[in-house]
Amino acid sequence: MTIGRTRSVAVTGIHGRVVDVEADVSGGLPCFTVSGMPDTACRQSPDRVKAAAVNSDLELPKQRITVNLSPASLLKQGSGFDLAIAVAALVAGGTISPELVEGVVHLGELGLDGAVRAVPGVLPAVLAAEEAGVRQVVVPVGNAAEAALVPAVEVVPVDTLAALVQRYRCLHRRGPTPPLPEVPPRLSVAPTAPDLADVVGQPEARYALEVAAAGGHHLAMIGPPGAGKTMIAERLPGLLPPLQREQALEVTAIHSVLGALPDHVLIEHPPFMAPHHGASMASIIGGGSGRVRPGAVSRAHGGVLFLDETPEFRRDVLDALRQPLESGRVHVARASEVVTYPARFQLVLAANPCPCGNNFGKGAGCVCPPQVRRHYLSRLSGPLLDRVDLRLKVLPVTRAMLAGPRGESSATVAERAQAARLRQAVRWREIGKHLNSQVPGPVLRSGPWRLGAEVSRPLDEALETGSLTLRGYDRCLRVAWTIADLDGAPRPELQHVLEARGLRESGEAA
Repeated sequence: MTIGRTRSVAVTGIHGRVVDVEADVSGGLPCFTVSGMPDTACRQSPDRVKAAAVNSDLELPKQRITVNLSPASLLKQGSGFDLAIAVAALVAGGTISPELVEGVVHLGELGLDGAVRAVPGVLPAVLAAEEAGVRQVVVPVGNAAEAALVPAVEVVPVDTLAALVQRYRCLHRRGPTPPLPEVPPRLSVAPTAPDLADVVGQPEARYALEVAAAGGHHLAMIGPPGAGKTMIAERLPGLLPPLQREQALEVTAIHSVLGALPDHVLIEHPPFMAPHHGASMASIIGGGSGRVRPGAVSRAHGGVLFLDETPEFRRDVLDALRQPLESGRVHVARASEVVTYPARFQLVLAANPCPCGNNFGKGAGCVCPPQVRRHYLSRLSGPLLDRVDLRLKVLPVTRAMLAGPRGESSATVAERAQAARLRQAVRWREIGKHLNSQVPGPVLRSGPWRLGAEVSRPLDEALETGSLTLRGYDRCLRVAWTIADLDGAPRPELQHVLEARGLRESGEAA
């Protein structure tokens, strides 16, 4: 009995699990089968492996070849198992020495000509290999820079199956190995963010954007077309600090799974996602037929999710945002698996006051029937809006605003926001939080962080009358702490609480 063994990785969500790839050669008619819950792409691997071996002048055993992907109860998806299956089969046939490959992870798709092609999800696969104690990973050249983000693992880039087999033959003879293919350098290029100084007027919206950036708060803007809502939202990522290493790897892993990594590979700056209002549930939350893919909420992880024309989105899609807004994760459940993706983002909503957009001021230019006006914004459910910290009305730009002085630049505002974030990180480090928006409500309402009765009186009265829910009460407290941090105050004072309440109520009159 001849069995060849090597390893690969099955990726579910952005988490991987090392898979043992075993190939058995036995008597009988020539046949090549794969077992262990392969999907359609993985089940077709024998056809690609046979063609790649023939066109690489390599000989597979002319007997029955059975490949098992263990654990067999774990679903194996995609063509990334091709290289491992080919190596295991060549070991079983005596072409490759078994001790060279048994503990090595092989990732990559095989072309019919023997080329090793890039596959999605290599970064989470290499991270899983590192966690499992693997010290060497063979990847396609196109994925080498991505795999090199995990420094504890030796990355071996290959471009063809024949070159990989030649390398193993040289290692077996203890001779010099052929040079590895050249890997493109890993770059880290900051995206060009639009400047906040380009926004004309809108001092309240600019201030709300600064508060949102300083404390990680969600924002909703209601105003007529052309008031600058989209311009304001697009400038929020430029006010946020670069991602920390762990979060940058998570964001990069999400884009790796999608096969959408940019040239500079490591995503170190907050992403900005602005899906169209006709987007489906799967494209926003995650899912899809076949393989579960991350949605816009996960692609915006660590950054900003902007929903323009929010009332035009499907109601069920908007309501599905409530769970990731609270937990920072999204769970996509299927009959065979539950896939979890990170989804901690800042939500920015923008809406017109009515379908025609002219229901502002006296509303003289509005042509919408009264019933249509009443129901338009009601498409945004109360529970969703209750999770939005800052809600404000954006008015049209006037001639006086055009003639006024230019506003502060993004760099100036970002500096103040970063200083406020540093104060928050020091204050909440004992409870493992970094931003005011992440602090649980009970912490702010008890112990040393509880505000005095006179300071919290506006919120207490609103809670008593029912105009403010307990969730809204907590969110106002968080915003008040952020405003105090921007002012350099050690604790929120009455004026900070009133400002926080005002920033929440401004959009309700739109």
